[in-house]
Amino acid sequence: MIKAVIFDMDGVLVDNHNFHVEAWKKFCREISVEIDIAEFRRKYFGKGNRDILSGLLNREVTDEEVHLLGERKEEVYREVYSEFVEPVYGLVDFLEFAKSAGIKLAVATSAPVSNLDFIIDKLSIRNYFDCLTNGNEVAKAKPHPEVYLITARKLNLQPDECVVFEDSVSGIESAKNAGMKVIGLLTTHSQDELPETEFFIPNFADIKLESFFEQNGF
Repeated sequence: MIKAVIFDMDGVLVDNHNFHVEAWKKFCREISVEIDIAEFRRKYFGKGNRDILSGLLNREVTDEEVHLLGERKEEVYREVYSEFVEPVYGLVDFLEFAKSAGIKLAVATSAPVSNLDFIIDKLSIRNYFDCLTNGNEVAKAKPHPEVYLITARKLNLQPDECVVFEDSVSGIESAKNAGMKVIGLLTTHSQDELPETEFFIPNFADIKLESFFEQNGF
């Protein structure tokens, strides 16, 4: 029986893919690194800043570099996106439904706490969640299952009692590696670009969600 819903943030709570791309382009100009956007999307989306920065700089980055360079990129992202933040269609109604059904709610993101706070507070949805897990709390980025296993422990639940909403290849693999059911959001990728999930939806108003939760006792 499903007792909790865990949301990735980027591409799930908000459809912000293009804003992150723009932020990376601006940030890379600042550090004099050239990027091919198509290759960047393919290789790095859904991964943490350590992996992305190591790839862009073609070397292992230090903890200090991850913090300083990563936070500068996220500052650029927040500047670019600030006036455009809005929830994925149907999200707030779905949160209301899940909360009223007694389902625990959580966020598990590779993003730093600064970005998590930025999005949660811009959307005014902090009150819906039982816990929030950010990239600063994990040592191993997606597709490693750590972020989802940490979140399950915070919720005092077993992984198979949780269903995850994800939009990226590494995110879906992370949740599946944790032993959780996964529903795919088609915000960042097309269905044929993503691993298999329970099913895919374009947004939280999709009728398949209602049937899924009815089948699981809600």
